[in-house]
Amino acid sequence: MTGSGELLTREQRQALDTELAELEGPRRAAAIEAIATARSFGDLSENFEYHAAKNEQGLLEARIAKLRDRIQASVVVDHDTDDNVGPGSIVEIADEDGEVMEVTIASRGGVSSDSPLGTALLGAAVGDVVDVAAPRGTWRATVRSIRRA
Repeated sequence: MTGSGELLTREQRQALDTELAELEGPRRAAAIEAIATARSFGDLSENFEYHAAKNEQGLLEARIAKLRDRIQASVVVDHDTDDNVGPGSIVEIADEDGEVMEVTIASRGGVSSDSPLGTALLGAAVGDVVDVAAPRGTWRATVRSIRRA
């Protein structure tokens, strides 16, 4: 489908951008203020509030860095129709035994597009039979329906 990077829908990318703006704006300002307040309590070597605030700031900065990297490496894909499986698709499949399952192709809270099942399903259309190269062996699935979340 695309070269590399995490495949995101426009809505998923917007959610990441919104979270990053919140973390870099109000949350970062609150962390800096908490450090300044704790610093005013005196001796930093035994100042629990200061060390806790610095730890929180470190976690915040790590999350910001992770989000920036994720956004920079992402590829936004638009699927205007339900003709083919893509990020954000809810796909009903049936395995060789006729067992039916519904999966959502998503980077978080669903089947990753990089997983064996996600890779096999990307680009598939209703009626296609895909081979899923799973760790326990290859199995086949038939795409029964595709819709958008």
